[in-house]
Amino acid sequence: MKMSLYSKMRNAISAVVASLVCVSMLAACSATTTSENAKDTAATALSVAEKAIDGKVLSTGANGEEAASADVADLTDAEVQKIKDAHLKAALVFHYAGNDWYNAQVAGLKSTFKELGVDIMAITDADFSPDKQVSDIETVLAQNPDIIISIPTDATATSAAYKKVAEAGVTLVFMDQPANGLEAGKDYVSVVSADNYGNGVASAHILANSIGKEGKIAALYHDADFFVTEQRYEGFKKTIKEKYPNIEIIAEKGVSDSDLVSQSQSQADAIINQNPDLKGMWAPWDVPAEGVMAAARSAGRTDLKITTIDLGESIGVAMAQNQLIAGTSAQRPYDQGVTEAKIAAGSRVLGKDYPTYVALSALPVTHTNLSDAWQEVYHDALPGDISKLLDK
Repeated sequence: MKMSLYSKMRNAISAVVASLVCVSMLAACSATTTSENAKDTAATALSVAEKAIDGKVLSTGANGEEAASADVADLTDAEVQKIKDAHLKAALVFHYAGNDWYNAQVAGLKSTFKELGVDIMAITDADFSPDKQVSDIETVLAQNPDIIISIPTDATATSAAYKKVAEAGVTLVFMDQPANGLEAGKDYVSVVSADNYGNGVASAHILANSIGKEGKIAALYHDADFFVTEQRYEGFKKTIKEKYPNIEIIAEKGVSDSDLVSQSQSQADAIINQNPDLKGMWAPWDVPAEGVMAAARSAGRTDLKITTIDLGESIGVAMAQNQLIAGTSAQRPYDQGVTEAKIAAGSRVLGKDYPTYVALSALPVTHTNLSDAWQEVYHDALPGDISKLLDK
């Protein structure tokens, strides 16, 4: 009798264990299937975005100029030596600092100016304040630089200050957009830019294919007189409207505060809470996208698909994990900095004429090509913490 009871108990325990093993295996299989599905979706979205860009620059300049290739900035060894012998001084006047785009731009500029023997006398951060940037320009100008490389916080509000730079005979090269009212080839040499319209296009394709090409999405846009982000948003919206008729943009909210993460989170919170059937959201670059991610997590909407522009570290972590960020379309800030430095020095010392608008093509990025894209953007290996996540 005891043996019989024991046998029954053993059989019951065995049945429970077997059941738990099956549940565990099913959960593991489910997780594996989900992970594989996410990877397949990322690969498809990337393929569609890459075909849309096809290595071309889709943007035109602020004055309608066709884009020239960055190859126009190439210098011979003899030209480099002439520039070294000139012992130039340069100032870098930024709209704001501290993000990954800025760090890569500065790295490209520093590396190239070092090779050319150019001393960087100042690097300024306007914290997105036009008044602060005007003050920065005046302060730098008083130190008699040979070269200023800058991106306006506001193309209109800073125009008079940049006009003073031109009148002082300083060689001026713009990042991404010129100040209004300045004449290309006279007041400034060139604008060196990312393909901002193309980035908007690529990010739209990635978002659309990540949500199955149908459903409701929302967008945050940069509420400022800023040609760069205007082009991104135009490229994004036009692509969604023309290529994906079953996708509806149900909400659009502007962001422009100096604390972009908090403001973006607040705007995204309102959109998410009012639209429980929302499937995706777009942000104008990676910093506002951090706010969107925070809002999605707070609302328990880890299923929300987000795309943006730029490849920052927080975006890279989310993409590596296949969480929230479905993809991005990256600029090439390091290469942009290299190009800006060469054009400025070549114009100053060699008297070279350059196209007034030079642009580097967009780089669509998803989980699929994250490692290679990071190398291309930063000229450095994917950080170890992100690489570990990508390998899981």
